[in-house]
Amino acid sequence: MSMKLENGFHTETMPKATTIKPIANGVAAADKLRSQSRSIDNNGAAAPSPVIIPPPTTTPSTLGHYLARRLVQIGISDIFSVPGDSNLVLFDYFVAERGLNLVGCCNELNAGYAADGYARRRGVGACAVTFTVGSLSLINAIAGAYSEDLPVICIVGGPNSNDYGSKKILHHTIGLPDFSQELRCFQNVTCYQAIIDNLEDAQWQIDRAISKCLEERKPVYISICCNLVAIPHPSFSAQQLIPLSLSPKKSNQMALEVAVEKAAQLLNSAIKPVMIGGKKLRPAKAQEAFMELADACRYAVAVTPSAKGMFPEYHPHFIGTYWGTVSTAYCGETVEIADASIFAGATLDELETVAFSLTYKKNKAIIVEADRVVFPNGPSFGPILMKDFLSAIAKRLNPNPTAYENYRRIYIAESGPLQSNPGEALRVNVLFKHIQKMLSSNIVVISETGDSWFQCQKLKLPKSCGYEIQLLYASIGWSLGATLGYAQAAPEKRMVLCIGDGSFQMTPQDVSTMITLKQNNIIFLINNGGYTIEVEIHDGPYNVIKNWDYTAIVNAMHNRDGNCWTTKDLESQL
Repeated sequence: MSMKLENGFHTETMPKATTIKPIANGVAAADKLRSQSRSIDNNGAAAPSPVIIPPPTTTPSTLGHYLARRLVQIGISDIFSVPGDSNLVLFDYFVAERGLNLVGCCNELNAGYAADGYARRRGVGACAVTFTVGSLSLINAIAGAYSEDLPVICIVGGPNSNDYGSKKILHHTIGLPDFSQELRCFQNVTCYQAIIDNLEDAQWQIDRAISKCLEERKPVYISICCNLVAIPHPSFSAQQLIPLSLSPKKSNQMALEVAVEKAAQLLNSAIKPVMIGGKKLRPAKAQEAFMELADACRYAVAVTPSAKGMFPEYHPHFIGTYWGTVSTAYCGETVEIADASIFAGATLDELETVAFSLTYKKNKAIIVEADRVVFPNGPSFGPILMKDFLSAIAKRLNPNPTAYENYRRIYIAESGPLQSNPGEALRVNVLFKHIQKMLSSNIVVISETGDSWFQCQKLKLPKSCGYEIQLLYASIGWSLGATLGYAQAAPEKRMVLCIGDGSFQMTPQDVSTMITLKQNNIIFLINNGGYTIEVEIHDGPYNVIKNWDYTAIVNAMHNRDGNCWTTKDLESQL
């Protein structure tokens, strides 16, 4: 049910508190719950006591209402969660907030991965867990989101504010009266941390955390003492939500002009320059400016593997993925013989560079970072926003399609895989030939760590077909939770997840959440009999894992409740 909002608030008068039944492990939308009047447990039996959900209001009056309203205001409609005793009252407010769904996940790690996937589509995501045992299970996913510059709001239900400094030893701790262990862990993987242990500055703390999340494009951590959630406070009762204080970053105009002049001299004097886009184009909001530059200069255009899908592959000068020895055919050669290049948003880490083995001409490469431009042999200029530099340099470059013309002269179309013989086991390259045929504008491909990285890079993405990968942090199992979250953020799209058996065994539980949410995801599980990517690095018996009956596991999750279909290739056990 969609509602018209004015000034960030619902315009109608809300009903009084109602008795509702809890929904097990799925979306709990207030719109669906308000009409229900009898409380039942997860097995359908009458529950001993009802759950009273506070109604949403046009004016937030408590901490719980205020946080929920802020999340809706910034575009979050789903929070990925696992309940625990210190966040239950807060969850009541999330359930009650119209426009906000509480998605129950099977574990905290997948809730974090889901928030990661959600943020990739919506620009911000949120997850909510309980104190320490929940948050430390979540933290691996938050570290991955940090590596990908994804704004994720991590909400933790904290202990009672009266227990701070009391020297009490609480459950969900490691047996020490110091509750700061969780905070210290999150300081390394978030850009801002807020402990809300009083109401006097709670509004400021919440707004500050959300603002930092959106400004820095990084995760933030908010811990809320469980006894404060339902207490009214005047700071939460303003007729209108105070606008979030976001500080827009600006380029230094003098530095920008000097950098553009210097770059134009280098690039316009080159014979066969190229341009390469990296994953930082997205957090820098510079994808349109990069496209503008490509159209203007007519250089050959490549992307790094993490940036696949961030530049249209149907563009007339697109040549593929630049990934060293595993680059798209003839793309690597074109980049590495270029006598000048501009890398925009590229993170030249170990995996992006195939163990730092790239051989492009570093003494002729301009590196455009999020807030500065670095020239060969060291000079750099800033602060300069990436999008400002790309837009400005586009107006100064002479069109030069030489590198692309050279690429077309040497290019030979790749032959497809050999036709399979009747009864032959399904080969991976044949599988991906069929996946290629499936791709369309409403598809998003999610590529898991491992063999799928390399196979999915070969896919040619049609217009508006999405693509997501986590290359730097490379946490195996990430993709299943990320698929769950992305699908919630983009219900108009259909996810195609390519994942190996080793990765699937890390995070399979939330296939059941996908079924509960009626998502129409397609999962291709490539059964390699172990950790194939590790075998390529260093083989050993530890890379072999127990083979599961994967379709039976998913059917057990389905349990004749919902829509799900599974099959497998009997010969290859795919």
